[in-house]
Amino acid sequence: MKKFMNSTETMLRESLSGFAQCHCDIVTLDPDFRFVSRKQVKRGKVALISGGGSGHEPLHTGFVGHGMLDAACPGQVFTSPTPDQMVAAAEAVETGAGILFIVKNYAGDVMNFALATEMCGARAETLVIDDDVAVEDSGQGGGRRGVAGTVIVEKVVGAAAEAGAEIGALKRLGASVNGATRSMGVALTSCTVPAVGKPTFEIASDEMEVGVGIHGEPGRRRVALMHANEIAEELIHAIVQDLDPRLGSAVLLMVNGLGATPSLELHVMYEAASRQLATRGLQVRRSLVGNYVTSLDMAGCSITVTVLNDELTALWDAPVHTAVFRWRI
Repeated sequence: MKKFMNSTETMLRESLSGFAQCHCDIVTLDPDFRFVSRKQVKRGKVALISGGGSGHEPLHTGFVGHGMLDAACPGQVFTSPTPDQMVAAAEAVETGAGILFIVKNYAGDVMNFALATEMCGARAETLVIDDDVAVEDSGQGGGRRGVAGTVIVEKVVGAAAEAGAEIGALKRLGASVNGATRSMGVALTSCTVPAVGKPTFEIASDEMEVGVGIHGEPGRRRVALMHANEIAEELIHAIVQDLDPRLGSAVLLMVNGLGATPSLELHVMYEAASRQLATRGLQVRRSLVGNYVTSLDMAGCSITVTVLNDELTALWDAPVHTAVFRWRI
């Protein structure tokens, strides 16, 4: 195993410290390393807080800032943050309008965020994201996994919160975006958790895992390596079949790298995926390509499709300023 690190014990703290120093104009790091928060909290808006195990960077810390999250709680690699972290984050950024926790659908995350919601009382609500169509059950008895669609939800809900929407409306909006979003991924290699020091799973050089989870969980099947066009066709078919959009619908297409896939290859996948959507009568109106929800050093990608309407498009286009997303229209 080759990693840029000093030790597995200090890796997360040093990474968070480096992130906060690099983006000190946008975020602040809690002195106890429990959360990253927006440097300038906006009073009177609903506080949006997310989090999860580290190893998926830039999710979630990279999306803290104007127009998205108010705080993010990082756990150890592939390990849920604790309820105490979430409550501390809530106390730091909540200004009286309530707290909405945005949670990927994994048993540990859901359980700990539920406890945090209970500890925060009536001022807090939870929104669970479950956009992965690869498997119906994550193997933990909790249904579908939450993956790259989380970024879409955080951006859209973040824009609405910035505009002053109340907590009930934000939760309904988030549920609507989650319902209009589907994702599926494919892995060419395994990831290597630093504390373990070896690949999470073995896969031959001429094989790929279709429907892999962002922690290296098994997907639908292990198959021989296919051309990009064939991979895009399989992923888009599964997504569109489940999403069942109306003919002519406008969509957002996101091609997300899993950590070790270069931009050259991700754009090959985008080109192939956009053609697949066009053959199904869908119009790509907004696009996103890059590493946003990763799995450490895994080679592979996921494809996410969100069906847009005028409201969602306007919220996607709304100004945002985070470490990763920065645009003004």
